[in-house]
Amino acid sequence: MQVLIAPDKFAGTLTAVEAARAIAEGWARQAPDDHLDLAPMADGGPGFVDVLHEALGGELSAVTVAGPHHERVPGAVLLRGEQAWVESAQACGLALTGGERAETATTWGVGELVVQAIEAGATDVVVGLGGSGTNDGGAGLLGALGATADRPLDEGVTGLEGVTRVDLAPARARLDGVTLTCASDVDSPLTGLFGATKTYGPQKGLSEERLPVLDGVLEQLAAATDRRTSLEKGAGAAGGLGFALLLLGAGRRPGFDVVADAVGLADRARAADLVLTGEGAFDFSSRSGKVPYGVATVAAEALRPCVALAGHVLVGSREMRALGIESAYSLVDLVGEERALGDPAGSLAQLAARVARTWSW
Repeated sequence: MQVLIAPDKFAGTLTAVEAARAIAEGWARQAPDDHLDLAPMADGGPGFVDVLHEALGGELSAVTVAGPHHERVPGAVLLRGEQAWVESAQACGLALTGGERAETATTWGVGELVVQAIEAGATDVVVGLGGSGTNDGGAGLLGALGATADRPLDEGVTGLEGVTRVDLAPARARLDGVTLTCASDVDSPLTGLFGATKTYGPQKGLSEERLPVLDGVLEQLAAATDRRTSLEKGAGAAGGLGFALLLLGAGRRPGFDVVADAVGLADRARAADLVLTGEGAFDFSSRSGKVPYGVATVAAEALRPCVALAGHVLVGSREMRALGIESAYSLVDLVGEERALGDPAGSLAQLAARVARTWSW
């Protein structure tokens, strides 16, 4: 039997690469004659660069950039010819902020990652967006690329309060001859009821009472730059990083599609008899551009069944089918939460072995 294994990360416990290997280990234990094809996936958020490096090879260049609170943090630029990929979460991710001080957190380091890619010779730079702990409208990135303003661009969203002028010309000049792409599955505009602040601010630690004020600050940033761009789909991605990149002429592609094309997911699904995917929490929000829904869609186009393995399964069979998943299996239901967190790889391998009993021929 040909089995394609294409999970996302299990947030906080396993990277996508580690999850794919754990599933393969458990499956092979139960069905040693099956052929297993590992295709770890990402959607632009944490793990984006590692997954692409695993799939494409290329040179992974270690760099140090500004973190969300100006500390120096490690990052990486993936280079392959004149193309480069960077991951915004490495410089401003929620894992770095811990859900604290989001009002002053900056995206400056993401701009530094782009600069590093350009200085390494890249003329085509893809920025993976997702998992951010910032909400500065991408002001930090603009500043790192050379933009100036009448308010500081490196002090987070609160530092922007009262902004009336932003000069983007130096940043655009820095990017002359460079094609930028933001890889994101978020369709939100920058501001408003469905914008960056009100939709994602609470999960980054912004208090409910501050949301209207901070959304208003991003409105000021939009007025000082280009209000029309602030209304485009994806402008609200990663706390407004999408807006900053769109201001600089970036194109936009769904992060899942970027990775799926890079790994040749459609062809590999057609060669498989069964497709496995997974993530930490499988719920109905998985339809919003997340990896399992994307993998299930590719599997359906290839007329192949898709099964999900997850830390938690929080949907019923009807919702599951709406997401294109034949069955979903919960790690916590099998081994309990304590063991699932204490030995995630071993627990996921155990779950995969159990699923193989049902699905392997």
